[in-house]
Amino acid sequence: MALALIVFNGTKIDLNNPFSGESALALITILAALCALLLLQILRISKNIEAQVKKKK
Repeated sequence: MALALIVFNGTKIDLNNPFSGESALALITILAALCALLLLQILRISKNIEAQVKKKK
């Protein structure tokens, strides 16, 4: 879902004036989606570490 938001909002950015109007909102949404992807990646890594610790016990 976050990837779809990034792609969709990437098409909304006006490259001539990226920090005004709808382009600024698109950039903020892209940043939020990237943060969500980063958090999901951290969660996935922590679950892998948890599984490895449980396996060793």
